[in-house]
Amino acid sequence: MSSVLLHTCCGPCATYVVKSLQDKGLKVTAFWYNPNIHPFTEHQRRLEAMQTFARETKLPLIIAEGYDILKYFQAVVGHESSRCPDCYRLRMMKAAETARQRGFDAFTTTLLISPYQNHSLLRELGEKIADEHRVEFHYEDFRPGFRESHRISKELGLYHQGYCGCVYSEWERYGKEKI
Repeated sequence: MSSVLLHTCCGPCATYVVKSLQDKGLKVTAFWYNPNIHPFTEHQRRLEAMQTFARETKLPLIIAEGYDILKYFQAVVGHESSRCPDCYRLRMMKAAETARQRGFDAFTTTLLISPYQNHSLLRELGEKIADEHRVEFHYEDFRPGFRESHRISKELGLYHQGYCGCVYSEWERYGKEKI
């Protein structure tokens, strides 16, 4: 059985992705690293939902230490309207580094379930980062399970956020204005 380190953006997105990977016979460990999530209280609320899901399903969970929001801002400053590639890269680099250091066969991300994320870019970056870190990137289009993840997360009573996570996406969602 291959082992996969799954970067998780939130508990709700993890629900379907974990089940899908486990159904394929993969040994899944969740990984929490999301320095983009703002404010800190939102970060903690999402982390708590992820911890609840992991506890309820006995899913191993690795939590990266600290709250690297400054790293996130340094990565996107000056090009906030096209911030997503740098955000993806930052989080998947950390997942790949952790996967390699801890002996996982591969890494992937729950971002691949969202119809709102740039799927082809996620795949391209994941494969490039995998080459750089000499660990496989498990690509899979999880988007068909997007609605199912919502259903499962509601059944489990997990907190479900209303925006991607960064201050810019919060602004765009609630301010109804594009950056």
